[in-house]
Amino acid sequence: MDKLELIKRNVQEIVTEEELMDLLATKENPTAYVGYEPSGKIHMGHVLTVNKLLDLQNTGFEITVLLADMHAYLNQKGTLEEVRETADYNKRCFIALGLDGEKTKFVYGSDFQLNPDYMLNVLKLTRATSLNRARRSMDEVGRKMKDPKVSQMVYPIMQSIDIAMLGIDVAVGGIDQRKIHMLAREGLPSFGYRAPICIHTPILLGLDGKKMSSSSGNYISVDDTEDIINKKVKKAFCPVGVSEDNPVLELFRYHIFPRYDEVIFKRPDNYGGDMRCKTIEELEEVFESGALHPMDLKDGASKYINLILEPVRKVL
Repeated sequence: MDKLELIKRNVQEIVTEEELMDLLATKENPTAYVGYEPSGKIHMGHVLTVNKLLDLQNTGFEITVLLADMHAYLNQKGTLEEVRETADYNKRCFIALGLDGEKTKFVYGSDFQLNPDYMLNVLKLTRATSLNRARRSMDEVGRKMKDPKVSQMVYPIMQSIDIAMLGIDVAVGGIDQRKIHMLAREGLPSFGYRAPICIHTPILLGLDGKKMSSSSGNYISVDDTEDIINKKVKKAFCPVGVSEDNPVLELFRYHIFPRYDEVIFKRPDNYGGDMRCKTIEELEEVFESGALHPMDLKDGASKYINLILEPVRKVL
């Protein structure tokens, strides 16, 4: 797999691919980042962007992880002390998931976001951004947006300035970050900063086949025990022979195959014996044909997800 293929793996959108190709051709060690709002447990949706950072790191990118404690505070996710404690927990999780603490730069938002130059740039961008635009940017990521606070209107402005002040070439995030990233692309060049290239990953389904939500508990947390993960996956939505919108197959596509060259499903001889698959396409084919039962698929998913998350459980 060449550099561009690895970067594009499991990506929903690149804005723009032409700009990315030019960056790869002209800069030896470009920079990329993700900003994580420390507001609760790290789940497999977060791990998807971690996987993309690992792909970028493996293609020569210098990676920055922003532990956005100030953003969490503005978005009403706790006191400054509470969100800083959560940020420390997040950092331990990300390192255990493979983001080497020596190769990856971890930055706390509160370490630079109160500096005069930063705040002046925030004020400059507020002058160029309408209230409606700021509110629309927060629709997918804000809390209690039916009655938003002024702080939440500043949130997307600050995220744009983060990209500028950290010197980032590529901003990575879930597709729910798109409106904020587009605000950065359009707003930053007006006062001397380059527009970031944006890489957006999909939003994963919850284990029940519906939108992933903390309130419905339909997700896998990185600190779930092996037993809890086994129980959650066993109950997951997984219709026989259906690969589309199948959350168990999504675990293989977005988390397992990026880390394993081959997956093995252990089965008794009277049920066909062990089955091996080397790609997600091969797995989808055998599942759709009925050659692999949903329970075997779930057992395999539980096994590999537990292997991936075992290093996290050891450090928490």
